[in-house]
Amino acid sequence: MRLPLISPAELTDEQKPIYDDMKAGIESTFNVFQAIRQEDGALMGPWNPWLQEPKIGKAIWELTKVMSMQATLPPKAREIAILVTGAHFNSAYEIYAHVAVAEHKGIDEEQLSTLVAGVKPTGLQGEEEVAYDVAHALVTGSVLPRPTYDMAVRTFGRHGAHELIYLVGLYCLVSMTLNGFNVPVPEKE
Repeated sequence: MRLPLISPAELTDEQKPIYDDMKAGIESTFNVFQAIRQEDGALMGPWNPWLQEPKIGKAIWELTKVMSMQATLPPKAREIAILVTGAHFNSAYEIYAHVAVAEHKGIDEEQLSTLVAGVKPTGLQGEEEVAYDVAHALVTGSVLPRPTYDMAVRTFGRHGAHELIYLVGLYCLVSMTLNGFNVPVPEKE
């Protein structure tokens, strides 16, 4: 880990309101994995690096809130796209966190194992398969093929297809944050 966690007692005046907003969002939305250090309330995962640079972190957090708390994509499709992205970048904390969310959303263990290995699972259907195909095409660095884009629009509607593209982009940024700052997976207690 390249950045020490910031305990709430060490926050600057600029960091405090961002911390409070992030903590509330974590507690309401990102609560099936460890993201807050129990002993002092320090934020873990991507939130700690974002707090270290409040102007940048606040902007990323605002986008994260919109993409998470106002999401319209089906939960399983959303988690598949996030895991495809995390697996592509081998982002340990992202994989840790979103495997927990995906399990909570009902994605089975065999599919999760295959997803985090960077392979398309068998048995994906409909929305899940489209989410995989869009995310995979985007993270491999190519222009999203027209048939794949069209299928996403037919499956999720225009807004949903656009949300899926932005979601993959956001989790590329999250992956880069986690990998760039070498953010570890929390130790099991």
